[in-house]
Amino acid sequence: MLILLRSAWKSLARNNTVRVIKSLHSQAFSSKYLLFTNMGISCVLGAVGDVLEQNYEIYEGELKQWNPTRSLHMGISGLSVGVVCHYWYQYLDTRLPSRTFKVVLQKIFLDQVVGSPIYITCFFITMGLLERKSNREILDEMGEKAWKLYVAEWVVWPVAQFINFYWLPTRYRIFYDNIVSLGYDVFTSHVKHTNS
Repeated sequence: MLILLRSAWKSLARNNTVRVIKSLHSQAFSSKYLLFTNMGISCVLGAVGDVLEQNYEIYEGELKQWNPTRSLHMGISGLSVGVVCHYWYQYLDTRLPSRTFKVVLQKIFLDQVVGSPIYITCFFITMGLLERKSNREILDEMGEKAWKLYVAEWVVWPVAQFINFYWLPTRYRIFYDNIVSLGYDVFTSHVKHTNS
């Protein structure tokens, strides 16, 4: 009898947990909260990417200890880029609503040629403002480092964006983008915080 009650309790707990998760998922990815969900995901994973990069730098002896301000700045830059991505993907899907092979290739091309430079610019401007750099310093850093990120964008994103634009609904684009981007965020942090 006790085993039966335990089994019933576990089943009830699982069902409630699943119900709660489904409810949270529905709310988070609803049109009402999608921007906030995308901002939160982008912020957290931007910071996590930097934490991973800093741990690697500590391991390699390039950094003595973790710099929480740096991770906070990377998180905030992730948030700003996440907002841009949110509206960019909505724009692309409004202007090119189909999922045919031709349309997906057009979206990938536009994302690489228009979207990527905007994301990278947004990243460097946000970081420069957080680091209290002058306009000249921000432009100099962009001139020195942005091309490295742009080349990496062409290596990583066309294939990832094919999956994103062909199979995923708009509401999951930033979530997927950020999962793929976690590795890219480590690289972004490396490029940003390495002196040339």
